[in-house]
Amino acid sequence: MSKPIVAIVGRPNVGKSTLFNQIGKKRVSIVDDIPGVTRDRIYLDAEWLNHEFTMIDTGGIEFDESNHILKSMRQQAQLAMDEADVILFLVDGRTGLTAADEEVARMLRGTKKPVVLGVNKIDSPQREMDIYEFYNLGLGDPIPLSASNARNLGDLLDAIVASFPEHEEEQKDEDEISIAVIGRPNVGKSSIVNAILGEERVIVSDVPGTTRDAIDTHFTKDGIKFTLIDTAGMRRRGKIDEPVERYSVMRSLRAIDRADVVLMMINAYEGITEQDKKIAGYAHESGKGVVIVVNKWDIYPDKDDKSTLRFTEELRDELGFLQYAPVLYTSALTGQRVSRVTELVKYVAEQQSMRIRTSVLNDLIRDAVSINPPPMHRGKRLKILFMTQADIRPPKFIIFVNDPELMHFSYLRFIENKLRESFGFEGTPLQLIVRARDEEEEYR
Repeated sequence: MSKPIVAIVGRPNVGKSTLFNQIGKKRVSIVDDIPGVTRDRIYLDAEWLNHEFTMIDTGGIEFDESNHILKSMRQQAQLAMDEADVILFLVDGRTGLTAADEEVARMLRGTKKPVVLGVNKIDSPQREMDIYEFYNLGLGDPIPLSASNARNLGDLLDAIVASFPEHEEEQKDEDEISIAVIGRPNVGKSSIVNAILGEERVIVSDVPGTTRDAIDTHFTKDGIKFTLIDTAGMRRRGKIDEPVERYSVMRSLRAIDRADVVLMMINAYEGITEQDKKIAGYAHESGKGVVIVVNKWDIYPDKDDKSTLRFTEELRDELGFLQYAPVLYTSALTGQRVSRVTELVKYVAEQQSMRIRTSVLNDLIRDAVSINPPPMHRGKRLKILFMTQADIRPPKFIIFVNDPELMHFSYLRFIENKLRESFGFEGTPLQLIVRARDEEEEYR
C-alpha cells in the first residue's frame, strides 16, 4: 500500500527546508544516508506514532528561479493539491500575513485535501500571540512552531498524521509482479509500455506530460502475471505554467511504493539528470528491484562496438548506488530488445524472493572472515557470531556480532559483495542489519 504523501508548501524563507531537515535530524526519519545516494533530497520517508509517510519539500523540486514568488507559490500549491494526501502550509510568524500567503490559502480552501497550517519562527511562548492573524486564512487552527529548534514539532506531526485519509487494503495477487515505469517525461515510458503490451493502450506523444493519470495495465506473458504502472506524465492545469518534469516526482514515488520492480527509464542521447537520481534513489531505499532501461538506443549518435560498455560505465558512475541493477538497451520505436524487459523483470523478482539457509550463510561468513579478517578498532576486534536471513523483497540479513559499533561500513560492504558473488541477488538492494549477541552462539 502506498504511503501517504505530505507536501510542504510556503513562500521562500519561511523555513520549509529547515523543517524538512529537522524532521530527519530528530530521527523521525526511517531512511539512512546510503553512500552513493544523492543527499540533496526532495523527499523524506518518515514515521510518527506508527504512521509511515513520505514528506516532499516542494522548494526542492527546483521551480524556475526566474518565476515571480507568487507564481512559484501557485505552482507549489497546485502540485500539492493534485498529488499530496496532506498539505502542510508553512507561514512566517515574524513577517506576518502576506498577500502571497492569502493567495495560496485561497487556492487551498478550494481543494478537498486536508491542510495543516504551521506558523514558523515562534521561538518562545511570548511570541505565540503572533499566530492569531493567520486565523484570517480560514484554514483552521494555526500551529505555532520553531523549525530551527524543533519547538512544537510533535504537535505538528500529531496534526499531520491525524489528517491522513483512511486507505483500504489493496488486494494484490501474490503471484503477480507489479512494474513501475519511472523516469523524466519524454524518455519513452508510454512507448515502452505499448511495445511491451504489443498494442496502443497508452496515448503516445512527443509532448512531455501527455499521460494524464497513472494507469495500471494487467497482462500475462509466458504464464506470468504482470501489472504495469505507467507514470508517464502529469495533469496540466489551465493557466498555471508548470514545469512538468518537476511535477512527476510525487506520482513516481507513489508508483514506486506500489511496485515490486522498477523500470528506470533513461533517454540514450540525453543521459541521466539530478531529478532522475533522486527518484532512482527512492526506489533503492525503498528496497525495490530495479532494471535500468536505456531507451532510444536506435538513434544514439556515433555508435560503435564499445558504445554500450562506455554508456554502462557512465551509468555506474552517475548511479553508484545501483551497481546491482541490470542495464538493458532498447528502442520502443523499433522493438529492439523490448521482449527482454519482462524476462529481466521476472528474473529480478526471483532474485528479490531468494532465501538462503542460515547454515549456508554462516559457511559464507566463515570463509569471508578467513580471507579478510575484520580490522581492529580502538584495540578491539569485531567478531561475527552468525548471520541469518530475516526477510525477502528485499532480502534482509541480520548479522550478530560481539559489538555493533566495531562494524565499519566498508566491512559491511565487503560482506554484501560476498553475498552477491555467491548468490547473485541481481537487480535488488540488500538490507544488512547488525545486532549484538553473546559470543557463545557463534556460527550456530
